[in-house]
Amino acid sequence: MLVIVVENAPPRLRGRLAVWLLEVRAGVYIGDYGRRVREMIWGDVTAYIEDGNAVMAWSAPNEIGFHFDTCGRNRRVPADFDGMRLVSFTAEAALPAEPGPASAPQRRRGGGGT
Repeated sequence: MLVIVVENAPPRLRGRLAVWLLEVRAGVYIGDYGRRVREMIWGDVTAYIEDGNAVMAWSAPNEIGFHFDTCGRNRRVPADFDGMRLVSFTAEAALPAEPGPASAPQRRRGGGGT
């Protein structure tokens, strides 16, 4: 089993993922492929993610039954603790500033004109 979740992904990447995987929710793709195809798909994700972020999880014969990898800007980052991969959170201040709707000029809605 393979699961990829993308946030703020460009349409080009979403289209490429839809060729190989089933999009069950917005930005959530699932499928069942071997290592070679999984690595090819992840290569596309890392190449085309731009300002978005992604996580990929797949079945693996380990203690927790899966493995995962991430790319892009996100507070959650993989961390290795005694051979077990867990998730670590970074401080928001450590992330680079990202332009977004909050930094765009505010538009006022027009009232009743005469």
